[in-house]
Amino acid sequence: MNPVLKLLLEGGSLSTAQMAQVAGISAAEVEQHLEQLKKDKIFLGWRPVLDLSREAAAAAAVRAVIEIKVTPERGGGFNRFAERIAKFDEVESCYLMSGGYDLLVFARGASLQKVAAFVSEKLSTVEGVLSTATHFMLRCYKEQGYLLESDGDSSSRLAVSP
Repeated sequence: MNPVLKLLLEGGSLSTAQMAQVAGISAAEVEQHLEQLKKDKIFLGWRPVLDLSREAAAAAAVRAVIEIKVTPERGGGFNRFAERIAKFDEVESCYLMSGGYDLLVFARGASLQKVAAFVSEKLSTVEGVLSTATHFMLRCYKEQGYLLESDGDSSSRLAVSP
């Protein structure tokens, strides 16, 4: 795997000196800003936006969206349950939802089998889980506000007929 891509996947970021140079302030000021943002729980970590379909090794990772119906806990509602689910290493994101299911989980695994094993062996066995529905992501067209270009001409317009 590309070593720079590996660093990005592991949460690599600019150094404080690099941020200082870009922002036009001292490295010490950058450190102060970062510490305050961390203290205020605004800055939680670094996350790059990557088009993993262009890197064969990284594309081997399988992503899934999992809908979960649960029985809320007495005295804790959905919060303690969601916090327990969010602690699994496979879980990238976990949201409380309105509608036909209670929690929406974005998960990642090395293969389809690994994600399926996570759902069947870990997630569905948590006390209070009534049901799960797993949807595997096949292709991404837009990630965190960034359009991912297709192999074709992305600047072409759709044909319009009178």
